[in-house]
Amino acid sequence: MSHYDVIIIGAGTAGLNARRAAKANGAEKVVMIDGGPLGTTCARVGCMPSKLLISAANANYGVTKARMFGIETQEPVVNDKAVLERVRFERDRFVGFVMEGIDNVPEGELIREYAEFIDDHTVKLSGGRILTADKFVLAVGSRPRHVPILDGAEDLILSSDHIFEIESIPKSVAVFGPGVIGLELGQALSRLGADVRLFGRSGSIGGIQDPEIREYATKTFAEEFYTDTKATIHSVRKENGKAIISYEHKEQGKIEESFDFILTASGRVSNTDRLKLENTSVQVNGRGTPIYNERTMQCGDTHFFIAGDANDDIPLLHEASDEGKIAGKNAGTYPTVDPGHRRTHLGIVFSEPEIASIGQGYNSFKDLVIGRVSFEGQGRSRVMGKNKGLMHLYAEKGDRRLRGAQIFGPSAEHLGHLISWVVQQELTVDQILELPFYHPVVEEGLRTALQDLQKNLNEA
Repeated sequence: MSHYDVIIIGAGTAGLNARRAAKANGAEKVVMIDGGPLGTTCARVGCMPSKLLISAANANYGVTKARMFGIETQEPVVNDKAVLERVRFERDRFVGFVMEGIDNVPEGELIREYAEFIDDHTVKLSGGRILTADKFVLAVGSRPRHVPILDGAEDLILSSDHIFEIESIPKSVAVFGPGVIGLELGQALSRLGADVRLFGRSGSIGGIQDPEIREYATKTFAEEFYTDTKATIHSVRKENGKAIISYEHKEQGKIEESFDFILTASGRVSNTDRLKLENTSVQVNGRGTPIYNERTMQCGDTHFFIAGDANDDIPLLHEASDEGKIAGKNAGTYPTVDPGHRRTHLGIVFSEPEIASIGQGYNSFKDLVIGRVSFEGQGRSRVMGKNKGLMHLYAEKGDRRLRGAQIFGPSAEHLGHLISWVVQQELTVDQILELPFYHPVVEEGLRTALQDLQKNLNEA
């Protein structure tokens, strides 16, 4: 039986960062255990391959949109094979960079098996070996959520873990889940020629909390492809090699349609349910994931720490990296545990228009004051032909600091960064307005929203 100071279960972004931090903070014997695919979720099946597909889709869409500028073009031809070959080639290149870091892990410090807990200090590997440790970091990542009603489509169901292995762009796709993944991939497939239906249940889209922006975004996407965020699905079955979906169409009532594939994108679930945590003192919430402190990553007052997608909170690479560092550091110094540095929340959806969520969300304010701007009349946005969208800036009544924002519009990925930086610096609206704004740029829209927020705070 081998004993370690720290066992890290999972060798993705969070696990690799936890390993480095634990070793830098007093843990001498550290091992990672991971029996699944290596290379991180982001590089293999997440942010990188999806952005490659989106880039191809937007290039195709841009050709047709050139006509608004007086540029006459022929209808573009999508070479499915070439598009998907580039996606996989560049994806594999990104994975290769990650694997270089994993390959540098000394022999014996990465065990390619799965693990289950026997008790608070003991795990059993899938190969039968027993290991013990003083402390553990749970960095097991996540997997696509299972949607039972789709089971009838059998092998015609694709998830984000499999979509990039298809050989051609399907002629028709039903996308279940209008969150980040479903929205990005659904729009990309549509712009590459697929007939897309996007279905949701709760009314949400792209993680947008702000009801005014959510309604605007839903209508905008519905202009490009069929979108129903409160869909009623009656049945799903496979027939003659097609997925047949019976549903309530917003205009036609109950209908049946056939699709080449179904893309399921209804979120992800933590893999901690496969660890047999019931054999430990770790407490779980109603979703079955460990209860933890988001500043220390500690599970209760135990010697367990959690990081990355495994905590079922914010499934973003930069968050997984930060959480891994905090969890690993505290695992190394336990029982001394210190809060780690957490950055201002920043979430981006690479749809078009883009979506960005920054800092405090719409639902977290007690007495919200909003500064607004529409991109429909914003100068630079109109010049580019991308004048769709809204931006709302948030402050609390009686406090002039900018606390958060929701954006649906052009250059949201860049505007979101600018806003997150000043939110983290705790600047007031008045201080931000003293910063430079060039002309003509999309950022002038930010200034307009800041001026509106300043006026509304003065009147509140």
